[in-house]
Amino acid sequence: MTAAEVAKTADVLREASRTNSPCPPVRSLLGDGDIQAAYAVQRTNVERGVAAGRRIVGRKIGLTSLAVQTQLGVDQPDFGTLFADMAVPEGGLVKAGRLIQPKVEAEVALVLGAELPHRDCTVAEVLRATDFALPALEIVDSRIADWDIGIVDTVADNASSGLFVLGGTPVPLTGLDLRGVRMTMTRDGEVVSEGTGADCLGSPLNAAAWLASTLAAMGDPLCAGDVVLTGALGPMAIAAPGDRFEARISQLGRITVEFATETEGDRP
Repeated sequence: MTAAEVAKTADVLREASRTNSPCPPVRSLLGDGDIQAAYAVQRTNVERGVAAGRRIVGRKIGLTSLAVQTQLGVDQPDFGTLFADMAVPEGGLVKAGRLIQPKVEAEVALVLGAELPHRDCTVAEVLRATDFALPALEIVDSRIADWDIGIVDTVADNASSGLFVLGGTPVPLTGLDLRGVRMTMTRDGEVVSEGTGADCLGSPLNAAAWLASTLAAMGDPLCAGDVVLTGALGPMAIAAPGDRFEARISQLGRITVEFATETEGDRP
């Protein structure tokens, strides 16, 4: 794709985000399967965000489920960028209308204490570089109407990022079995998602090593202080105004978030 075509596609997604109005799939502009072009679009809007004063605080990994990879016709995960203004306090309230069509998934978050600069990053290096783990909720969103997405749509759309919630009690990795953690997520008290660490690319550590290697190869390695959302431990669930989500992840703890009704005001 030409730079002008990349910019045009980025404009479509940025306008959808600005107006909170979904757009048609962008794969018709990019070409099915052109993941490189999709990342160029994502990078364009990330750079625009930074230029406008947004601050990058980490990355998220998507498509860590083999079933979802098969559905979208890919054989690897994807990634997106986390900005500071995407963070919601644990137990906080998401204002009505802030997102277009949100869904929630529970994940393991890693917070790094050192850079991961190698394009052949190992799990041992991820373990050594990680300061602590946290339970997390990712609130995904899509600027594409009706979630009608293929791989290039979600990649171009910052891996369908929306918001994220981190738990407040750090857990060191020493003695922590991230492959074996068990997750249960409820919506208004009803179980809507279950899974284990093994459901995330075999282990959240495998996902983090993939991300570190991929970003290092692009010349943009993970750095000390970065938050890494390692990928969903179970299916995502649709969020509607008034819903309250709670996830419990064994060895890590619990985390909650609420979605405001139209009449509720802001609160921490």
